[in-house]
Amino acid sequence: MKQERIILGIDPGTTIMGFGLIKVIDKKMEFIQLNELILKKYSDPYTKLSLIFDRTIELIETYHPDEIAIEAPFFGKNVQSMLKLGRAQGVAMAAGLSRQIPITEYLPKKIKMAITGNGNASKEQVAKMLQSMLKIKELPKNLDSTDGLAAAVCHFYNTNKPNAEKSYTGWEAFVKQNKKRIK
Repeated sequence: MKQERIILGIDPGTTIMGFGLIKVIDKKMEFIQLNELILKKYSDPYTKLSLIFDRTIELIETYHPDEIAIEAPFFGKNVQSMLKLGRAQGVAMAAGLSRQIPITEYLPKKIKMAITGNGNASKEQVAKMLQSMLKIKELPKNLDSTDGLAAAVCHFYNTNKPNAEKSYTGWEAFVKQNKKRIK
């Protein structure tokens, strides 16, 4: 009996949210789609967050992913950028959690390492490797969508590994898996 699942990968952002989907049949990946949500034209930060939530829900309702892999915010020097990115990530996560879809976060270096074997690879190197792996005809102009796709592929590679990142289906699952962290 074939095991089939769909993984939605998200690269959260308040300017561009990139996303990609893969189908896993047994232990083989198939490319479904990659795209981006352009948010540059909106000045109101709450409108952007609403659009991120709505688009994520739309992707869930269209493709019915079994799991979501999301790029974790990286720690930069600009605190305001970090806060905005964290909000974008949180809204995308809330959309998935509202539909009880397990979510796993991956650091950018871990994603790059999974795709290229080099945690310091460029966006272009990651995109080219994905293009080759998944036989994508043409790469998009912006590489945010390939970053989202890379999160999904990273999750595929890290599934069933003993050191896989933690994933939660909601607060109840988080509490159950983190009893020592809760007072």
